[in-house]
Amino acid sequence: MTQYGYIGKIARINLTDKTVGVVNTFDYVPKYIGGRAVANRIFYDEVAPGVGAFDPENKMIYMTGPTTGTGIPTGGRSVFCSIAANNYPEQYAWSGIGGWIGAELKFAGWDGLIIEGKAAEPTYVFIEDDDIQFLSAAPLWGKFVHAAQAALREAHGDDVISCVIGPAGENLMRNASLTTSNDNVAAKAGFGAVFGAKNLKAFAVRGTGTVVPADIEKLFYLRKHMGTPYMRPSPVVHEDEHGMDGNRIPVEGGWDRGQVACSHGCNQHCCRLMINIPSAFSEKETVNQVEKCVGIFAYGFQEDCSWSPIMTWETEQNAILPCKMLSDEPPPIDGTDPYIDKLFEHVPGDITNYWKPDFHKGSVMMHLCNEYGIDKWDVIVWYMTWIASCKAEGLLDDLGFDMEPDAENEAFVRYFLDMITYRKGRLGKIFGEGMARATRTLGQEKYAKTIYQGRYSQVVPGLKLDIPVSLESAWGMSYHWAGRGYEATINRPGWLAIALELMTVTRDNQTVAHFHDTYDHLLAIGDDPCHSEVLIDSVIMNENKGEMKDSVSTCEWQSPDLLWTSMEAEMYTAATGIEMTEADINDAAERSKLLMRAITMRNFGRDRDMEVNAVFPTLQYPDPRGETVTWEDWNDFVDLYYRKRGWDIATGWPTRETWERYGLADIADDMASIGKLPA
Repeated sequence: MTQYGYIGKIARINLTDKTVGVVNTFDYVPKYIGGRAVANRIFYDEVAPGVGAFDPENKMIYMTGPTTGTGIPTGGRSVFCSIAANNYPEQYAWSGIGGWIGAELKFAGWDGLIIEGKAAEPTYVFIEDDDIQFLSAAPLWGKFVHAAQAALREAHGDDVISCVIGPAGENLMRNASLTTSNDNVAAKAGFGAVFGAKNLKAFAVRGTGTVVPADIEKLFYLRKHMGTPYMRPSPVVHEDEHGMDGNRIPVEGGWDRGQVACSHGCNQHCCRLMINIPSAFSEKETVNQVEKCVGIFAYGFQEDCSWSPIMTWETEQNAILPCKMLSDEPPPIDGTDPYIDKLFEHVPGDITNYWKPDFHKGSVMMHLCNEYGIDKWDVIVWYMTWIASCKAEGLLDDLGFDMEPDAENEAFVRYFLDMITYRKGRLGKIFGEGMARATRTLGQEKYAKTIYQGRYSQVVPGLKLDIPVSLESAWGMSYHWAGRGYEATINRPGWLAIALELMTVTRDNQTVAHFHDTYDHLLAIGDDPCHSEVLIDSVIMNENKGEMKDSVSTCEWQSPDLLWTSMEAEMYTAATGIEMTEADINDAAERSKLLMRAITMRNFGRDRDMEVNAVFPTLQYPDPRGETVTWEDWNDFVDLYYRKRGWDIATGWPTRETWERYGLADIADDMASIGKLPA
């Protein structure tokens, strides 16, 4: 019998005793869909409270989704789940990844990997169909990311796809990432350091099989309609300048770029291929890099992103993703839309004054992050903004850097990234722990909460906006789409929704679940978003779509489609042949969200007090309009959310009725046994 979508096997890889077991995928699906939802269930069942990110008992669960490798758009994506090294405090988290690694693993006959234990010496795992080998990584240890990938291709063939760590992961630098083909990374959560703690340099895969979708005709339909694809060639273009808004700068001799898809089977070209960019290691050589949105701020950060409401609020006439708006040939705008002026209003970003545009320095910074295997996001949006802010406020003179700290000095950027990658000296050890821990070690009052005086609004011209030197939001993450820090310009209903989404997870949710809603909902929310049931419904919709993205799997540029709400269910059925309605898949998303809730409650002590107090302080700094939120309104907003979710408003814990409604009676019993089932 032909099996569609799923392969049917998950490999249990024990690094300690070098054994491989086989887990039946159908022990978990279709109830848990795939991807992150399956990983959540496995982690809940197998990892006890008290385990830390670097403990051998921590498990790295890597899962594909039922669409992975099928040719359904974005169906190359996959997800890692584990206790995160970069969270503060350490908690279970996830990180999605593109590239070809997920599809190749399925071609080899596996839906996922459960990586457990710790190797006695540096090791990599080579997977060739059913043959899984534990091989010495001694020749790879210490190599940069691209050199390690090249060595694996040389050893096993050019058709081998790998996922590797760089020196940052080997040295347990908490911002370390995992890298696969085309510079696609699992960057959030510091999973490169979890690999390093397990003495695992890489896993490499060659698959000779296929993945069969159930409905080829439907697959073609999805490819033509999901995400309003370009359906045109994506030629290399030459540009004479770089950057955006107040960060734009001429580039001597210009530079070349193309637009590429990040993963197998995608019908989009939303990643930027930068061609012949200055190398960090040789003045005579150039490199190619694949970048996304945050990369542009490595080159200059005098102003934040500009913003248009269409990036968040859509109408039926104009439902245009930001990547299409910024393309060379944007789709036509429907001028009959009664809200067109508001939708396409240009909202300028804050003046930030972090660093002036510098193409060469930005290129070097990005290349170093790629090769060391460090999360570029935290380097650009947090480490470097902190250095710039602290320097402006005179806070760095007595820290003991070996050279003058300056985010605009390429030599300092090189020195700093080398220092944290290899944990050199006292400061290397401190900053190698990530910014959240570093500022606590140095002293939060001075090195985190001192106000940076260089931020000004352009929404209300001349308005000075207080912002701390450390752009920490919650759970050891930096600001993102939160009305403050990076991509701050979003309006108050948007940043309140994003704060609520952040509250119940363990990492920045906006890299996989940018907040989207319709413009008629924005009008219904009105002037009192903290008491709006409409906004709560939208938050839950976006959260559930986020769970689906990492489970089915799709990506941020495809989902949610506010005008095609059954899309994810149709993708699932096309891949597997298993009938899944929109209501069914929404229930599966709720189930995945509840599993995450169970893990954070049981393993990490999550409750209402922890959540509201983690997020609220960051909302006391003004947004670009000078707005904040009161403690009373914030708690009213949380009450509305908990009630809608079926969670007790006093504790934030789901009720037995809620657990059982989604087929999790066993977890309700577990919560009762540890005193975490509300009456």
